[in-house]
Amino acid sequence: MDKYSVFNNYINDASKIVVFSGAGMSTESGIKDFRSKDGLYNEEYDYPPEKILSHSFFINHTDEFYKFYRNKLNCLGYKPNFGHLFFANLEKSGKDVTIVTQNIDNLHSLAGSKNVIELHGNVNRNYCSSCGKFYDAFYVFNSDTGFRCSCGGVIKPDVVLYDEALDEMDIFKAIKAISEADLLIILGTSLSVYPASGFVSYFNGNHVVIINNDSTYMDGKADLVFNEKIGDVLRRL
Repeated sequence: MDKYSVFNNYINDASKIVVFSGAGMSTESGIKDFRSKDGLYNEEYDYPPEKILSHSFFINHTDEFYKFYRNKLNCLGYKPNFGHLFFANLEKSGKDVTIVTQNIDNLHSLAGSKNVIELHGNVNRNYCSSCGKFYDAFYVFNSDTGFRCSCGGVIKPDVVLYDEALDEMDIFKAIKAISEADLLIILGTSLSVYPASGFVSYFNGNHVVIINNDSTYMDGKADLVFNEKIGDVLRRL
């Protein structure tokens, strides 16, 4: 039996599935990842991207932060790819599927997945730091009025920046889902971003499957590893 058939059997036999996705999940939609050779972190900027995307930089250099944010993290116009749709349809078929994602692009939800835990937030949610007024992604990425709320406060994207802690409730829900699952599917992540990547260590179920272009620290513990495109693997199931 080839490993695609084995993977298919894992899915069919599983009662609770957790999909843990990273930036590589969305590259097939056209969104750049961060750490690959063609990723955002390997482009030239006035400041290191890790510094630009920090809380302190957002506070002290808001203009520069928003230049980068609007130019490089605008997810509007991108559509879910085959991988996003595969797991949304798996959930619709009756499977218990929880998505735990490091992505902020909202594509899992756009595909139709209902149980999505967004560890690093979502670009579609933005709030005034002063009055709490909500602004959608279209306003933030296309506004001619800068990043100011009507009250004069600064609009803050609801994404987790460097120097910021993850939401405690999201941490609880992610660890609970992973620890209760019997199949963990890790997609498009190098598992190098902490603390999120450490959550997979809470898995105590039957099988781990990894689909990622490069190796990860979990490869030796996985039942199946595919160093291929996510869509190519899932289309063969």
